[in-house]
Amino acid sequence: MISTLLGGLTAKEFLRDYWQKKPLLVRGAVPGFGDWLDRDSTVALACSDDAEARLIANADDEWEVRRGPFEPKDFKRRKDLWTVLVQGVNLLLPQGDALLREFDFIPHARLDDLMVSYAVDGAGVGPHFDNYDVFLLQGRGKRHWRISQQKDLRLRDDVPLKILSHFKSEQDWVLEPGDMLYLPPQYAHDGVAVGECMTWSIGFRAAPAQELMEGFLDYLQERTLLPGRYADPDLKLQKHPAEIGNAMIDQVADMLSEIKWNRSVVRDFLGTYLTEPKPHVYFEPPQPALSFARFTAKARKNGVCLDPKAQLLFAGKLFFINGEECEVDAADREALRRLADYRQLSDLAGLGEDGLSLLYDWYCDGFLQA
Repeated sequence: MISTLLGGLTAKEFLRDYWQKKPLLVRGAVPGFGDWLDRDSTVALACSDDAEARLIANADDEWEVRRGPFEPKDFKRRKDLWTVLVQGVNLLLPQGDALLREFDFIPHARLDDLMVSYAVDGAGVGPHFDNYDVFLLQGRGKRHWRISQQKDLRLRDDVPLKILSHFKSEQDWVLEPGDMLYLPPQYAHDGVAVGECMTWSIGFRAAPAQELMEGFLDYLQERTLLPGRYADPDLKLQKHPAEIGNAMIDQVADMLSEIKWNRSVVRDFLGTYLTEPKPHVYFEPPQPALSFARFTAKARKNGVCLDPKAQLLFAGKLFFINGEECEVDAADREALRRLADYRQLSDLAGLGEDGLSLLYDWYCDGFLQA
C-alpha cells in the first residue's frame, strides 16, 4: 500500500476510527498523482462503447443528464457548466486497476469500481449523498468540497438527478492533486471545480436489503425444484365460489414451506452475486488459445494474472469467479487464494493437475492471462 494513502494511519486505525464513522481528509495521499488522464482522454473514454458514461450539465439551475456513449461533438463549444463521469475506469486503464488495488485493506467483496470525472471551471453535480463509502482522490486541478453530516436528506423533485433540497455545509476544503477525502455513506457533500479539474472516486458497494432479497430469491428460483402439484381430491362444496378457502391456503403454505435455505446457501448466493459481471462487461477468449501443455509451460515460467474485468472470491473450499461457483481440491486452495487476494500468481508450484486444468479453463474463457 502507498505509505501516504491514509495520512500516517495504519489500515487497522483507519477501519477502527473512520470507516463508516466519520470523514478523513488526507493531504498528499498519492504524491504526484493526476497525469494518467486529461480532458481529451476522458472524453475519448466517454465516447467508447466499452465505458459507462454520463454528462451532467447546469445552466442557471436548469440541469441536464445524458448517458453515453457520446460523440466528440457533444463536448465542443458548450457554454454551460458541465461534468463528464466515466465508470469502471479500472477496467479500461491499467493504472486505474493498480490504483484500485491500493485499497485492498477493504475486502474485495465490498469493492465496486473506479470512476473518473472531468469538470469545467465552476461545474459540479450538485449537493448530494451516496449510499456507499467513497474515497475522492483529486487528480488534475482543484476542487472545492463542502460536506455536512445533516440528517435532512430530502431531495429536490424538480431536477433529473438526486440533489439535496436543503444543503448546509459544516466543513469545507479545497483539494489539490494527490489530496484525498474519505466520506462514509449518506454524508452530504458538494464538489465544485476550481478551474478545470478531475476527480477519481473509489467506491465501495453496499447493496440495499431489497436488492439482496430480490437477488437471493432469483438465486433460489434457479436452484430449487419443488415436487408435486396442487391437488384437492377431497374438495368440499363452498358457500362462496369466489372465496379462497382455508384448505387451499394451508396446502400451498405447506408446499412453499419446502423452500429452505441455510448459511451455506447464503454463502453460495453471495459468491455468485458479488462476482457477477456488470451487464456491459464482456470477456474475450484468446484467439487462438494455447494448448493446455503450452499454457502450462508458459504459466509456470511467467505466472498468471486475472483479467482486470474478472472477479474472484472464495469462501472455504468454494471459489467464485464471474458469477460461477467451483469447488477446489484442498491441495490447490492456498495457491488460488493467493490469486484471489493479489490477482496474480507467480509461483504455480503448489498446484496439482486439477488446479492447472481449472486455470486453463479460466484462461480459455478470457478470465485469466498467462
